[in-house]
Amino acid sequence: MLAKIVYVHEGITCRECVTKEGQKQKRHELKNPYYFSGLYEGKDNEKLWNEVYDYISHVYDLDQVERIYLMSDGGGWIKAGRELLRDATHVLDEFLVKKYLLKMTRHMLDSAEDARKEICGILRNETREKFEEETVKLMSYTKTEAERRHVEEGASYILNNWSAAKTRLAGRKYVVGCRAEGHVSHVLADRMTSRPMGWSRTGADKMAHLRAYYYNHGDMLELVRMQKKELPLAAGAENVICSCRDILNSESNKSYSKREQELRKYYDTMQASVSVQDRKIAYLGGHIVLF
Repeated sequence: MLAKIVYVHEGITCRECVTKEGQKQKRHELKNPYYFSGLYEGKDNEKLWNEVYDYISHVYDLDQVERIYLMSDGGGWIKAGRELLRDATHVLDEFLVKKYLLKMTRHMLDSAEDARKEICGILRNETREKFEEETVKLMSYTKTEAERRHVEEGASYILNNWSAAKTRLAGRKYVVGCRAEGHVSHVLADRMTSRPMGWSRTGADKMAHLRAYYYNHGDMLELVRMQKKELPLAAGAENVICSCRDILNSESNKSYSKREQELRKYYDTMQASVSVQDRKIAYLGGHIVLF
């Protein structure tokens, strides 16, 4: 499964913060970030980009927006976004540009750094034909099949994303870093894959949406209040799981059935261990909510 993430922002701001050791350092943050996340498999991928476009067109006056940059790793699922945001300029992730340049030149040993500088100059100022000529030159220095394959893979990736790679290196005045890996780590991986976990497709999709909702400063308690219906129970769970409403209703009856007697132990526990304030928070939409 691939949980996709898209985030919209207005650039980067810098602020001073204090570390645990008491030292001051500068920290870069995104301006007004807004997140979208979910599986969005197959045809639903278009739905993701429609949501992104609806948000942008609602929040911003597109006639007044000077530039829209679509930064990515060149993944196929992003092509739909490029088609919808026709005025957006595609920019390749700088980390990936460096990764494939390193892959193309590592066999050059002591001359590798000079070779990378030469290729970067070509990407900024020259044509695809000049890049292909440089690729042939690098191939002539390879000694093994693995080295030739590395040069071919790196050159193929850059040529397939030529304009995006060129914009990354030539447009440094306007283009900021992508930082996608960091956002994937904090928004998704921190909750979903940092420890061994198993997910169904439905569960992974809903958790990805929930993480985006959380990072968009959504009200989690309000989200729980919106769940007006009792959640369906798994077979056999009715004997061990009960709602707050069931517990409180059992106390209003004069006579207690076997089921209501079972509920009383939960009521007594609530009375003994939960404060009045916490009880108010827990009683949302008839559910006992565990945080």
